[in-house]
Amino acid sequence: MQVKGRRLVLWGCLGAVLAAGLAYAFWPRPIPVDFVTAAQGPLVVTVAEEGETRVRDVFVLSAPVTGHMRRIDLDVGDLLRAEITEVARIEPIDPTFLDVRSAAQAQAAIETAEAARSLALAEVDVAEAELDFADAEVKRARRLITTDTISQRALDDAERVFRTKKASLDTARAGLRMRESELTQARAQLVSPATAQRQYDACDCVVLTTPVSGQVLKIHQESAGVVQSGQALIDIGNPRQLEIVVDLLSEDAVKVEANQRVVIEDWGGPEDLSGRVRRIEPTGFTKVSALGIEEQRVNVIIDFTDPPEKWLRLGHGYRVELQVVLWEDPSVLKIPLTALFRNGGDWTVFVEREGRARLQSVELGQRTDLEAQILEGLSEGDRVVLYPSDRVIEGVRLSERLL
Repeated sequence: MQVKGRRLVLWGCLGAVLAAGLAYAFWPRPIPVDFVTAAQGPLVVTVAEEGETRVRDVFVLSAPVTGHMRRIDLDVGDLLRAEITEVARIEPIDPTFLDVRSAAQAQAAIETAEAARSLALAEVDVAEAELDFADAEVKRARRLITTDTISQRALDDAERVFRTKKASLDTARAGLRMRESELTQARAQLVSPATAQRQYDACDCVVLTTPVSGQVLKIHQESAGVVQSGQALIDIGNPRQLEIVVDLLSEDAVKVEANQRVVIEDWGGPEDLSGRVRRIEPTGFTKVSALGIEEQRVNVIIDFTDPPEKWLRLGHGYRVELQVVLWEDPSVLKIPLTALFRNGGDWTVFVEREGRARLQSVELGQRTDLEAQILEGLSEGDRVVLYPSDRVIEGVRLSERLL
């Protein structure tokens, strides 16, 4: 009986230890979580995007005529004075080379013009001879009329013939000048580009000066060459009159209003710059994103509000990152967005009450990418669960996760 009693005591102790171990193993433990405290603080709602600086008024100087432009002796950044600084010189275009057929036709035209001039010279000689004869006749008639040897009609006929022959000589000489012009025109068809270059050494050129004062922003064509009328040559502007243009998504642009504050970041300087929205353009445009998605964009124009000395190192076409401030408040009750989740149609959080998780619906106000304003449902100092997992349920015990 004693042996049997000791066995019962031994098995009883083993059973008690096993039961205690199973109870400990399956007893619900607190869920380790991260907490955040709802607190008052500043909240700034912004739209962030990359922008580009540009000179407010860019003047494009173009060629007024078609011609051969000499090389532009300017560099980007050079200062220009209105109506004084010479930008370019444009001279007549060189003639083109003639092919064999065109050259033969031009040579034949010269020979034809030379023959016509010879004919005109002969006609001038004939007209001069006839005029000399008519002059002698009229002089003779004038002497004879004094002695009544001839009639007045004979004198009138002699003078009429003289005037007619004189007009014929003038006509022949005009014809000669016309034939000489035709010969010059025919010879011009054979002028080669090399001959034209020698003739243009004096440069009967169109001199192009800048219409406004400023700096050279861009040279479209620097080397000498043929330019067409209206072709852009250089861009002129004042780098101290900078603005920023940023293309926002249309759904973001509708939230932006004139005079809203802008924070300009990552522009290369030691501190952020300040700006203000001047204009939202009324027309949108389609832009393909880096992912190949078509997006509707709207240009927003921003002015610097800092003095030029702070952003003077910026120039035309520089990249900047900026944030347009849509709404801001220096003191609101807020929590991170990562503590919020949807429960039905309501925004909800898990609040720690006496060591246990309690569901709490909240009403949100303004939101950023990281934080949200709490209008109702929480009080300052409430501890809220961050990143709640599916293990966190109503009433479960919570413990703060140790780092």
